Parts: sequence; structure tokens; C-alpha cells
Amino acid sequence: MKKIFASAMIFTVGLVMAQTDAYKGVGDIKVNLGANLQDGGTGIISSVDYGIGESFSIGAQAGYLLGVKEIGGEIPKFGDRFDLKVRLNANLGSVLKLPSNVDVYPGLNLGLKNFGGHLGARYFFDKGFGLYTEMQFPIAKYKKSEIAFDNLNNQFAVNIGVSFDIDN
Repeated sequence: MKKIFASAMIFTVGLVMAQTDAYKGVGDIKVNLGANLQDGGTGIISSVDYGIGESFSIGAQAGYLLGVKEIGGEIPKFGDRFDLKVRLNANLGSVLKLPSNVDVYPGLNLGLKNFGGHLGARYFFDKGFGLYTEMQFPIAKYKKSEIAFDNLNNQFAVNIGVSFDIDN
């Protein structure tokens, strides 16, 4: 039992000592890779955020739905499955006095399907590596078609995955 406790303590101290900042400010670059979960399909998603100020970052996001249900006997085409967005985040980890390896970021995004918002969080375990989650929602949708594929990449969605700090 003593060996297990000692090992756990060493592991915990190692994690604490190796933690990196979740958001550093100007010039900070974070890359997220993960899964996109939404009604009617699941897919892959990637994003990059670049720090432009003490608490603000800009970025881009691309997503593609892999597992999509047929709607009305039709399978969605590439354009129905793909989405590309530009984003603006307010990185609030330091404002909320969270530990330096945690960041919470609400933001706005402008994409091919809609103008929307998101709320995300990152937690870094080690220098340059962590986990993230985001909830995204549309504020204004752009078009309506006769086929119900407009809802793909144009509804409430949850993203989960890994985050990398590439400017160590």
C-alpha cells in the first residue's frame, strides 16, 4: 500500500511540475483535434487559435461529418458534410483566476453554414498536451434547401478531443 501511495504522489507531483499554460496571450498557438458529435452525424474536427492579446485569440476551424444518416433516401454530398469557420475567442482563464493550465473561452464564429457562438474549455496535463471540449450553436443560419441536409453542421454540436500547444 505504501508503494502505491508513493507512486501516486510522485505521479501527481510530476503532473503539477510539467503543466503548461492553457493560454499565454499574444503569439500563443493552440491546435485542437477531435470528434464532432451532433444530431444526424458524427465527424472529425480541427481548429487552430492564435493569441492576439492578453485575453483574445483568433482562429480557424474545419470539420467533416463521417457518420451521416440518410435523409429521405439521399446521402449528403461533400458540401453538406464539410464546414469551415473563422473564430474569435475571449480566453478567460486568467480573468476567472483559474489555474494556469485551464482556460475557458466563449467566442463567436462565422462559417460556411452559419454565424454562431461557442463555449469551450482546455485542460493541459503536460507541456504541450491537453484535452478540450466545446459546445457550438448557430445564431443565424444562411440557407434553407428542399432536402434536410441544411441541419448538418448547422445545429447545436459538442466537440471533444486533444489540444496541443505548438509554441512551447
